Amino acid sequence: MHLAADDRYAATEYRRAGTSGLLLPPLSLGLWHNFGDGGPYERQRAIVCRAFDLGITHIDIANNYGPPPGSAEHTFGRIFREELAAYRDELVVSTKAGFDMWEGPYGEGGSRKHLLASLDQSLLRTGLDHVDVFYHHCRDPRTPLEESMGALVTAVQQGKALSVGLSNYSAQDTRSASRMLAERGVPLLLQQPSYSMLNRGIEADLLPVLDELGVGTVVYSPLEQGLLTDRYLDGSIPAGSRAAVAHFLDPERIDEEYLRVARSLQAIAQQRGQTLAQLALTWVLRAPVVTSAIVGASSVGQLEQNVAALAAPALSDEELAAIELVLA
Repeated sequence: MHLAADDRYAATEYRRAGTSGLLLPPLSLGLWHNFGDGGPYERQRAIVCRAFDLGITHIDIANNYGPPPGSAEHTFGRIFREELAAYRDELVVSTKAGFDMWEGPYGEGGSRKHLLASLDQSLLRTGLDHVDVFYHHCRDPRTPLEESMGALVTAVQQGKALSVGLSNYSAQDTRSASRMLAERGVPLLLQQPSYSMLNRGIEADLLPVLDELGVGTVVYSPLEQGLLTDRYLDGSIPAGSRAAVAHFLDPERIDEEYLRVARSLQAIAQQRGQTLAQLALTWVLRAPVVTSAIVGASSVGQLEQNVAALAAPALSDEELAAIELVLA
């Protein structure tokens, strides 16, 4: 059993999730890519335990994270059982359902059948009796929104989830879903959209709605699948990188315009004594409506580098203006 660091809360300033009573760390640990069956268990265990020692209390998973689908929940379940079970009440564990998970017509979507069956499967894989947050991972246009929200309410009523969230929902659907949930006595706690310096679409519509509704915002892909790191700055595509396998990152994005932007941002980061990735995290977290940013990690060292971004000073008006010029 892991013996957690005594000072694990000393350096973290937790943020309130919207107008709720829940506090989350500014960085959350996501188990999307590096916690499937192909990863060395000892490395996975070390990353999760080190994250907890650094004050990262929020672990974000989904039913289909792996690969293969479901394996990230299995991995977390083992780590929890062997290392962190004594700290369950200090952890916020979230999972999701909605994207492809199993064969047949009920293996994806927003139906009551899919959402509640998937949650039961997630609890079996993780070994938990409940999750802290259960998300609908994506809006299903074939299913009435009322049915999807009713399933989330049932998950809370059954004691299988403490709270509910949405991911990848539009501003309009988020507003409607929030109203439906509130009418049933279950507030919408969190929304999880993609957001980064290279992906700012939610600024015009979704972020203002979340602020108005008092919903917490947990953003994913703040490093834009690695584009906001130093990995591609020389113009090459390293073997084994996401751009190389072309599954989550199109290699055509490594073009001259990207290199201009990334190298200019790198220069700003260096003036601040940061890496490009650390600057990207500082920038995302500048927005008061953003509660937490989800980071992945393939090593303890990478995790620690990301967490070091939290020690940096806030971006000055001059630095923000310089970044806007680069991104314009």
